[in-house]
Amino acid sequence: MEILQIDGGVSLKRSVDGGTEEQRKAVQAIIMEVRNNGDQAVRSFTEKFDSVTLADFRVAQHEITEAYKMVSENLVEIITEAAANIRKYHEKQLRPSWMTTEENGTMLGQKVTPLDSVGVYVPGGTAAYPSSVLMNVIPAKTAGVDRIVMVSPPDRNGKLPAGVLIAADIAGVKEIYKVGGAQAIAALAYGTESIKPVDKITGPGNIYVALAKREVFGDVAIDMIAGPSEIGILADDTARANEIAADLLSQAEHDPRACAILVTTSQALAEDVQNEVYKQLSLLPRKEIASKAIEDFGAIYVAADIDEAIAAINQLAPEHLEIVTENAIELLGKIKHAGAIFLGRYSSEPVGDYFAGPNHVLPTNGTARFSSPLSVEDFQKKSSIIFYSEKAMNDNGAKIAEFARLEGLEAHARAVETRLK
Repeated sequence: MEILQIDGGVSLKRSVDGGTEEQRKAVQAIIMEVRNNGDQAVRSFTEKFDSVTLADFRVAQHEITEAYKMVSENLVEIITEAAANIRKYHEKQLRPSWMTTEENGTMLGQKVTPLDSVGVYVPGGTAAYPSSVLMNVIPAKTAGVDRIVMVSPPDRNGKLPAGVLIAADIAGVKEIYKVGGAQAIAALAYGTESIKPVDKITGPGNIYVALAKREVFGDVAIDMIAGPSEIGILADDTARANEIAADLLSQAEHDPRACAILVTTSQALAEDVQNEVYKQLSLLPRKEIASKAIEDFGAIYVAADIDEAIAAINQLAPEHLEIVTENAIELLGKIKHAGAIFLGRYSSEPVGDYFAGPNHVLPTNGTARFSSPLSVEDFQKKSSIIFYSEKAMNDNGAKIAEFARLEGLEAHARAVETRLK
């Protein structure tokens, strides 16, 4: 993990991976096979990629009951409390339909309607993610979505992690399938004999899942194309090196392509954090993954002053941004681009991942410049409402017709003029 000087310019490390041509073709072939052969194709790909043969993809109630026996009551209570925090936060995002009436009798408004159905992808593989269940399902439930379908890759015993099933049960999911990868995305998008299609797909996954979401976009909606996890930390000499190093590693352990960057105004802190990162790395259970991320996509930048440091952070537009400085909240107004902002020493990134309430599904790869965290609005659609009064038509019809003729659309103009006195 290098220490670099900004010196007025910075090239911030980041993993950008749109997949290889071979991967894209493989995903396209999987999607086509699922569209043509439904359950048979899904079953075949599950055998191939997950090394398990399933007669029935759907999770049975006895599997959920069994999951509760495998997890301590204390952990169930923690997941329940986290779900309550997430629900409380997202309920504040609800916006009602609205209508206004003009003096001439015209009524204009907006109707907010929840989506009919949503598919939530929960990744498997190197770790289990009950938190992903809560962060995707609870906003959808809060928005009023009737049908929420969860898919996740099974292990070699044909099971899903107990924590994932418990989180799904607490969040209120009634339809869960043991299917992962591009085949799961295809099943959600186009349906099979067992899995009815949905209107939108959310949730992170590996490169094959990301490419599959990109392929089906347009036939269904998606949340975003999520890249590897990122953390940017803005710190001054009041920060503690061991804490900053731990926070950098909290994201590095996610993925070998995770991005972990510190921007600081203190050369001494930079050197101390560098030492702490390698010291703590040696003790991590996932040190192989974290080491790869730190070496390839980790960096420490030393800025001449706080303004130069903030400019570098805004250029990075990180998924997660920690501000660990004296009076951190005073810098908030200068931050333009970040998915989630954590203020102060005690606002460590995992607080947002699991418990505080805001959503942890965030824009990556610099897309925080124009994208937002997953929210209740992602599970709703809006319809414009227009009731034009007779007076409004008589007052404005000629103007509308003239505008239409400016665009060469005579039928538009005549459609209005037929109603004019």
